[in-house]
Amino acid sequence: MDAAEASELQARLAAAVNALSHGAHPSDGLAANQWLLGLQRSPQGWAVATSLLEAPDPAPPADLLFFAAQMLRRKIQCPGSGVAALLPRLLDALLLAARRFCLGPPRLLTQISLALAALALRAEGGVDGLFAQMRHLPDAAVLELLTVLPEEVAQDQSGDTGVDAAARCRFTRELMVQAPAVLEFLLAQSENAAAAAGVTLDERNRRILRCLLSWVRVGCFSEMPAAALTAHPLLTFSFNSLQVSFSFDVAIEVMTELVSQYQDLPQVFLSKMSYIREALLLPALANRNEKIIAGLTCLMCEVGQAAPALVAEGSIEALALADALLRCIAYSSEDWEIADSALQFWCSLAYFILGCDAQAVKRNGAQELFSPVFSSLLDALLFRAQINTDEHYPDGEICIPDGQAQFRMNLEELLVNISLLLGAPAYINKLFSCGWGLASQSIPWKEVEVRMYALSMVADTILQDGGPFDFSIIMHFVNILSTRAHSELNGCLFLVYKTFGDVIGSYSKLLASSQSNIKPLLLFCASGISKSVSSNACSLALCKLCEDASSFMNEPQNLEILFWISEGMHVGNLRIEDEEEIISAITHALCSILDKELRRSSLARLLCSSYSAVEKLIGIDRDQSLRQNPAAYTQALDLAVHGLYRMGALFSHLGTSITSGLIEDDTVLVLLGIFWPLLERLSRSSHMENVSLSAAACRSLSLAIHSCGQHFQILIPKVLECLSTNFFLFQRHDCFLRTAASVIEEFGHKEEYGALCVRTFETFSSATSISTLNSSYTCDQEPDLVEAYANFTSTFIRCCPKEDIATSAPLLELSFQRAALCSTAMHQGAALAAMSYISCFLDVSLGATLESRECLSDGSPGVVLVQILARCGEGFMSSILYALLGVSAMSRVHKSATVLQQLAALCSFCERTTWKAILSWDSLCGWLQSAVKSMPSEYLRQGEAEMIIPLWLNVLQDAALDYLHSRTGDNVRNHHVYMQGKGGRTLKRIIRDFAESHRNDPMPCPS
Repeated sequence: MDAAEASELQARLAAAVNALSHGAHPSDGLAANQWLLGLQRSPQGWAVATSLLEAPDPAPPADLLFFAAQMLRRKIQCPGSGVAALLPRLLDALLLAARRFCLGPPRLLTQISLALAALALRAEGGVDGLFAQMRHLPDAAVLELLTVLPEEVAQDQSGDTGVDAAARCRFTRELMVQAPAVLEFLLAQSENAAAAAGVTLDERNRRILRCLLSWVRVGCFSEMPAAALTAHPLLTFSFNSLQVSFSFDVAIEVMTELVSQYQDLPQVFLSKMSYIREALLLPALANRNEKIIAGLTCLMCEVGQAAPALVAEGSIEALALADALLRCIAYSSEDWEIADSALQFWCSLAYFILGCDAQAVKRNGAQELFSPVFSSLLDALLFRAQINTDEHYPDGEICIPDGQAQFRMNLEELLVNISLLLGAPAYINKLFSCGWGLASQSIPWKEVEVRMYALSMVADTILQDGGPFDFSIIMHFVNILSTRAHSELNGCLFLVYKTFGDVIGSYSKLLASSQSNIKPLLLFCASGISKSVSSNACSLALCKLCEDASSFMNEPQNLEILFWISEGMHVGNLRIEDEEEIISAITHALCSILDKELRRSSLARLLCSSYSAVEKLIGIDRDQSLRQNPAAYTQALDLAVHGLYRMGALFSHLGTSITSGLIEDDTVLVLLGIFWPLLERLSRSSHMENVSLSAAACRSLSLAIHSCGQHFQILIPKVLECLSTNFFLFQRHDCFLRTAASVIEEFGHKEEYGALCVRTFETFSSATSISTLNSSYTCDQEPDLVEAYANFTSTFIRCCPKEDIATSAPLLELSFQRAALCSTAMHQGAALAAMSYISCFLDVSLGATLESRECLSDGSPGVVLVQILARCGEGFMSSILYALLGVSAMSRVHKSATVLQQLAALCSFCERTTWKAILSWDSLCGWLQSAVKSMPSEYLRQGEAEMIIPLWLNVLQDAALDYLHSRTGDNVRNHHVYMQGKGGRTLKRIIRDFAESHRNDPMPCPS
């Protein structure tokens, strides 16, 4: 490149850098960035960058020089850049630039130093050579270069991937040899009281600390004796720098790093703790200097965590440290990191004291000494964890800052440790000894809330202690809260409800031991459930009460409260999950009622509490006025959906009681007599077009069928008819298919329902939405429908009598073909569901052949299934190969290997029996050859087709023997574990290798 070309390139570079930084339009900056990246990758980049750095005075603009230094660094770091041949030239240019610009913009000197460090990393003896050249550099340049050199030791150096571990280890060894000289240089710099030209004394000292920090991180003091380390002047320099605001943060980092690395240093810093507290921390707290407070907190915590044994000795310095950190915890600030960072120190100290079991005397002494400290700590934590009741969201709910919410969550471990150190009785007395007034108007609710929060966090510890617990104060507040009018509630009180809900849930067994407590506790839960802030906590508390106090729930007043809760849920805007929890809890309580008639009527009343919402929705078909009001209709739909989920929750919980015989048949029939007619009328209404409503109805029906079992048997024809009819009307609602699968799973094995199941299968399969599932594209459009249909067909072939399976041959063949196509879908769930059906089909087919080793007459179940495979095998094999192409293939490796192993096992078995007339090993060979040869050439590498066929057939033969072994004799119980044999594992490996090598291939759509 001649001078004219170089000059032109420099001019273009200057224009591009200017456009990148100051371009008027974003497109100018984008175009400039693309051009600069191209220049950086080009061979001309070396010459352009070095010529700019070597340009005579006046020097080019600073941003142009910065880009030149940055480009050199990136080219040096780029693998294969040819930097070795240019090392001497680059070293001279960069050293010259470091001398010239040592007082220039700091970021320019940093880039030059980074480029020099990258060169030293790549050259044998590069560190020694660079240190030999440093004596010719100004002190400012040496400091910056020494700061960045240790950063290259890190394996994850940003952007630098061109150096192997061996080269980096060599670099580290060479660097550590220079550590004593570096420490001497830094010490000399720190002792020089005169400021350098162009650099203030404070700025120079900060740079010294930055450099020292880099070297401390790579272990510059690791070879130094402990006595020399603790007395080293650089430690004194760092400590003294704490008193200078400009260098405080770097000094904190240096000392924190030293304390964490060297076990002799915590004692040194602990001896200075009184000075740190008096001279630094207390003035910072008084002046609210949060930078100083946060830094000192970090350092003191590191000292305490590094040497908890020293702190536990309780020396004057240790107590000064504890007092200082107590003040940091109690300091009120919006920066929650200050208080949060101190928690781990207190946990470490508590763990150490509690862990001194081998030295009981030492433990008791430390525990006695520090009990007042931890008692004061508890006060500080409770003070800081109090919620500010003045901040609210627009809806009136209280606003808790994210930092405070996280701080409260992080308290659990420390509060548990405090309760263990103080003892459960002392901890509880500490929480309750506040002299709160008994009049509700004078109660400081935010203080009550935080103390109840601290009680709930240590529930497991308190309960394990097993000591006596006076809950009267809790019940006093519960009585007050349970009688509050809804209009009196505000954000603070709802948070109080939430916290008391947590307490009641945690201590429910103790609270519910007294019958007189049950009514106020239930009333409290009813009040707390009505607001979203406290609904979840109070719902869980109600569940625990119903479980722990079920024997008291048959009292008329308690039953009425439970019904009041269930009947009022529609106005509470509760989550469906919370409503289900509440209904399950109430159902549990009602099932424990001893009086048979009362139990039956109570369960019926509970079911009817959800009945009215669905009834109202059905009535809209008669009163079209609500249809014309979208808001009212949407609300009616939502209430009906919630009601259906609550009905499902009732039946779900009822199942356990039915199984254990606690619920009589006539009670179940009464409940079904309420539930099914309502659901039948709903299923015949136009409202079922709503996806949420149909899903809720199907879920409640599935749960009822699963729980009631044989009691539902007489209704099965009507149920399947409703499901089939609704699926034909609303063919995108996969819930009807899923519920039908549940029905068949429960009753399909009964011969009297065989024909009904076949008709249902036929109805579903003839639906337009199912018949159009004829390509991977359409399967990707309706993945939920594919999964539901595959699940239904799998259930049908597993659960129905074999004779009914035989009569469904055309339907099964179509479903098998669809599953083969769906297995190539991009959607993972749809593809895996389709493969699961294929696996189920193959499993049933092999089971039928194993039962009868002689081929039976046409029309038998085994013959029908094997004939289907014989006709569909080629298409199936082709689909499996296509399924193993593209980015989605890796998720299908296991299923693909499983179905191929099953197919190989079936073909291998048939080969040795009279089934060979229908299916044989030659069938499998032919399908594989045809599938491989029919694949477009762009999907297979040259020669891959010839290699795949013999390799796969050989591995499939071994895998088939593994699977057949698992299905015979004593191994039959493990027949679902396909990949255990060597052949099966090898098959999975070659399938994975094939998918891995073709994961970047485009995903074709097989015909």
